This record gives sequence, C-alpha cells and structure tokens, in this order.
Amino acid sequence: FGVVGMCAVSLMLDWTLAFGIMSVITMTVGNIAAVMQKNLARMLAYSSIGHAGYILIGLSIAPFSTIGLQGSLFHILNHAVMKGAAFIAVAGIVTALAVTHVDKLKGLARRMPITSLGLVISLLALAGVPPLSGFWSKLMLFGSAIDAGTVVWWGPWIAVAGVLNSALSLAYYGWIIRKMYFEGEREKRIKEPRSIIAVMIFSIIFMVTIGVYPEPIIQFAEYATPTLGIISTP
Repeated sequence: FGVVGMCAVSLMLDWTLAFGIMSVITMTVGNIAAVMQKNLARMLAYSSIGHAGYILIGLSIAPFSTIGLQGSLFHILNHAVMKGAAFIAVAGIVTALAVTHVDKLKGLARRMPITSLGLVISLLALAGVPPLSGFWSKLMLFGSAIDAGTVVWWGPWIAVAGVLNSALSLAYYGWIIRKMYFEGEREKRIKEPRSIIAVMIFSIIFMVTIGVYPEPIIQFAEYATPTLGIISTP
C-alpha cells in the first residue's frame, strides 16, 4: 500500500507540474501575441488566451492549496464579465465608427464617453488593478501559488510569472487607454447605441461593486468547489 500511495503522489505531482508549465506558457504566449496586435478585437482575443493561463494556475495548485480552485472559479466568472464588457464595447465602436485599429481610437473618450469608460474599467479589471473585481481573483490565484510553495518548489515561480504577465498586459491596455483619453483634439461626441450603454453601466457596477465587496463571490466560489485532499509536507 505504501508503494502504491507513493506512486499516486508522484503521478499527482507530475500532472500538477505539467499544468503549471502549461499555465506559464499559455499566459506568456497570449500576452506577447496581444502586445503585437494593432487590431483591438484581436488584442482582446489573444488576451483571453493569457487569462486561460491564469485560470490554469488554480488547477495546477489545487492539490496543494485550498484556494486554488476557488481562485480559478472566481476568475472564470470575472473574466466572463470583464472580457464580455470589453468585446461589447468594441461592438459599439464598430457599430458607431466602423473602426477596430487601435490608432483609430484617438479621442474616443470625447466621441463615445460611456462606451470608453466601460472599456477602460474592463481593461483595468482584466489587468488586476484594485479596487476592481479582477484584482481579487488574481490575488487568490497568485496567493494560492505562493501558499503551495511549502509543498512544491515551483509554486512561487508560477506566482512570479503571473505577476509579470499582468504587468505586461497592463502595458498594452495602457496603450489603448492613452489613445482614447490623451490623444486627439477635435473629436465631437456622437450618439452611442443604447444597448451598449446599458451593458456598460451594468458591467461597471459589477466590476466596481465586486472589487469593493468581493466576499459574496468568494463565498460562492468556496461552496461551489469540491474539497480535495491537500498534500502537505510531513
């Protein structure tokens, strides 16, 4: 029985390390590809690949930290709202202006202020800037990786990779924000689609409210995730 138990632990360590490597590769490839894009929709699409890498952190750490799966579930919910709001903002921009190239977003904050605000809030939340909802799910994921460092040596290194990738994502999100708010001078406000405005307002309320008061979602994630046998050091 002892040999079988040792083999089971060895196999678990093997697949968790494989998931950890996949998470680092996925988030890094996704963010580097996003940095190279000039099309806003493609940039957001590649950013989603990076966020899949963040979610994999929780899966790789799940046997070693109780908050691993909780962080993944929380981030899946957050990402659905954050990225959904960003893509709907892009749909509004395409509907009103028929542009997706980042250089064509100059002065967008003056032309479409509500859509621009919703897009900015969603981008900052995706980057994990407090006090927005994305900050807490990333904190749980990176915290679980650090917490697992007492069991697996590679746990804290995944957290470092996650933080560096978040900083990289903030760079290209910041590039978009700069175009919208700090470039262009003579743009006039245009009519924004009401459906887009409604979604932007809902998304902003969600991201800010959960960022300020995340406890209900954290408790939901705790109840929704199964309890795994946590591996600890002797």
